[in-house]
Amino acid sequence: MKRKIAIAADHAGYEYKEIVKNYLSERFDVQDFGTFSTDSVDYPDFVHPAAASVENGENELGILICGSGNGVQITANKHQKIRCALCWMPEIAVLARQHNDANMISMPARFISKEVAMEIAEKFLSTDFEGGRHQNRVDKIAVC
Repeated sequence: MKRKIAIAADHAGYEYKEIVKNYLSERFDVQDFGTFSTDSVDYPDFVHPAAASVENGENELGILICGSGNGVQITANKHQKIRCALCWMPEIAVLARQHNDANMISMPARFISKEVAMEIAEKFLSTDFEGGRHQNRVDKIAVC
């Protein structure tokens, strides 16, 4: 059975979303929460449903893309059970999974190449949480 992954973007991240989605779709069941064009949109309209799907277990992990990666990350992290890390290089995606048990990442389409975006997604999805000394820290992240 394929792992289920959520993906969403705003207009600035649309092109990268399509590339990453197509790259991953043979190995993963990728649920696309939009946007579906380069027309200007409000990113929370797409990020909240994607984050909710990870939070409730419908999808295992999630990938978000906007111009800077910041807006989508901030929005996703408003969800109590989401740990979304801003990743601009593959090594950060690895550490976000290993040390922070990140269940979503955001990427800055305006600052990375399409090849790097695919590599970040690949590293994020192929890296496991180390647990151990990191578990206690992760347990302290949620406020309630």
